[in-house]
Order: sequence, then structure tokens, then C-alpha cells
Amino acid sequence: MRILMAAGGTAGHINPAMAIAEKMKQVCPGVEIHFAGRKQGMECRMVQQAGYAFHEIEVRGIQRRLSMENMARNAAALYYLALSMPRAQAILRKVQPDLVIGTGGYVSGPVLKAAARSGILTAIHEQNAFPGITNRLLARTADAVFAAMPDAVPRLGASKERVLVTGNPVRDEIRTASRVLAREKLGIAPQQVFLLSFGGSLGAQRLNEAVVQLAKWEKTQPQLVHLHATGAIEREDFAALAKENGLLGLEQFRICEYIDQMPMALAAADLVISRAGALTLAEIAAAGRAAVLIPSPNVAENHQYYNALQLERIGAACVIEEKNLTQTALTDTVARLVKSSADLMEMGQRARALDCPQALQTIADALVQLMKTGRLQ
Repeated sequence: MRILMAAGGTAGHINPAMAIAEKMKQVCPGVEIHFAGRKQGMECRMVQQAGYAFHEIEVRGIQRRLSMENMARNAAALYYLALSMPRAQAILRKVQPDLVIGTGGYVSGPVLKAAARSGILTAIHEQNAFPGITNRLLARTADAVFAAMPDAVPRLGASKERVLVTGNPVRDEIRTASRVLAREKLGIAPQQVFLLSFGGSLGAQRLNEAVVQLAKWEKTQPQLVHLHATGAIEREDFAALAKENGLLGLEQFRICEYIDQMPMALAAADLVISRAGALTLAEIAAAGRAAVLIPSPNVAENHQYYNALQLERIGAACVIEEKNLTQTALTDTVARLVKSSADLMEMGQRARALDCPQALQTIADALVQLMKTGRLQ
């Protein structure tokens, strides 16, 4: 049995695919799993590090804002779009999959479209309440449509018998990672408070700028240790900003581009500072961690803000809208929260109430059923 996964662009698309792949290896011993994605995308590195076969396909998105630079980008996007279907068909001929699964990102489009045309079973997973355009198009022909949230179902437009609400698939290691071992590996003493911050796999400029101000205050707080992931796009700008503010080389303030060992980092953390993507919040809930959430305003229907409100309403997170992200807003919020480790623990326990531990098993069981009968139900 062979399964081809198609995912790319951001960790929010790639991590669900990898979680599903790992679960399918458990429930279907001997299954052969392949991935399709962009060679220049982060999926190439992540997938191959995990030991999966990787097949390159180049797909780029259309930029909606008009500018000379974006016109050039769109010309390149159209060029690669024309080549994407023949490339997708070549991948299918090589892999000979029994099932193709897409979890979002532009690469999912041609791969699943080509699979459906070839009569191969297809399935998609949508992580957000407001589906992206790729999944909205693929939902019309996919044999199985998994939605993390009920609100996504009418927006996907698939017939009811092909849709299953599952929650978001989170890697089992997020729940099972040892806090004691994680803190030992990261060199965090029992009395220290560990802050973990990131703006998504590509980065977030406003969040990065706020973290710099926070780190300047942290130099006066020896009990705090902070690990910050800049994101790929913001890496060089953040390094320059950190140098300008005397933050480079501090043991107390650690900087990386991307957190490869997120299960370990979340296990060690006392407080998470992040955007509010659906997968990020699912992992925060699974780990049971307190959070300060700064939703991205640059998303469809402002959905990250509404994602974040779910945690704030139950006392699991504090939400700072980007429009309210003044020079001291993040620092003031963190300073208030870290005064009480008991309060942070209580917030984490409330976050865990939103965890969907059955999501992966539900998806895996449905995929097995799909491959046996050709139907979701």
C-alpha cells in the first residue's frame, strides 16, 4: 500500500501531513509513504529529516496586490502552473499511490487534481474555519474531506457524506514529551521560567519587533530564559535588530530560525508567545501551555483573532491584537503573567480542555475505511 502526501508552504500545512503519515504507519504496518512539495520550501527539509521519500513539484501562488514586483512573480507563477500538472502526473506514475492526501498549500492543488483525474482516491484536511482557496477547489472532487472545525463545512461546499469533522491532527509527541527531560536538554533550571516565542515558520515582523522590546526587559530578570524563532523571511532583519539592541550572544535570550523540536520546546515552556494559526493553537492545547497570542490581521476573515478568542474566553491565553501592539504591550503582559507560576499552570490546564486527542485516530480510521471501500462512510 502506498500513500502520497501533498503539503507545503508553512508548518501549519506540513505538520498535519506528517502527523497523519506517522499515524498511518501505526495503523497500517508496511505502508509506504511519499511526500510531494517544493524543493525550495521548508517541506523538503522537514520531510527528508523525518525519513520520507520526497518528490519535487514547483507551484507558486498568485499575488493579488498589484505592483511591478508582483507582476513578475505572477508571470513566474503562471509558468510553473503550466508545468505543474505534467509534473504531478509524473510523480503519480512513479509512486503509484493507492491514496493521495492534501493538507493545504499550493502544491496540493495539481497533485490532488491529477490524482482525481486518474481515478486515485483523494482526501484533504482543512485546519481552519475559513478554508483556503486550494482546499475549497479540491473539496469538490475529493473522496474524503476532513474539517477541523464545524464552521468550515459549509465553506468547503462538499456533500455531507464526504465530510467528517475531526479536529486538528497533532503529533503524539506533543502530548507525551517529558517536561523534566525537555528542560534538562535545554538547560533550564527548575526555578527558571522558560518563554517560547515564534511568529510562524516564515516569521512575523511586528511580533519580532515586540519580542526585541521584551528581551531588553528580560535582561533585568535573571529568572527568565527565552527561546525565540525568527522565521525564515525575518531571520536577517531580526539578527540586525537584536545586534542593535545588545541581545546577541546572551544565554538568557536564545535565537533560532525555526524550532525543529517543537514537542521538546513546548514541553519545557511555561509561557508561549505566538500567532494564532489553527495548528499552533491545537499544539498549545495538546501540550497544555499558557499563551500570549498576537493574531495575524493579514488572513481571511481575520480568522486568527477568532481562533485566539477561544483560548482567551476560557482563561487559557491573553490576546493582543496587532493594532494594540505598542512598544510595551507585550512586555507588560508577560511581566504580569510570569509573577505566578501557579497561574501559568492553571492557564495551561484550561488550554488542555480544547485538545482533540482523538483527531488523528479518527482520521486514520476513516482513511482505512476509504481505502477498503472507496467511501468515507
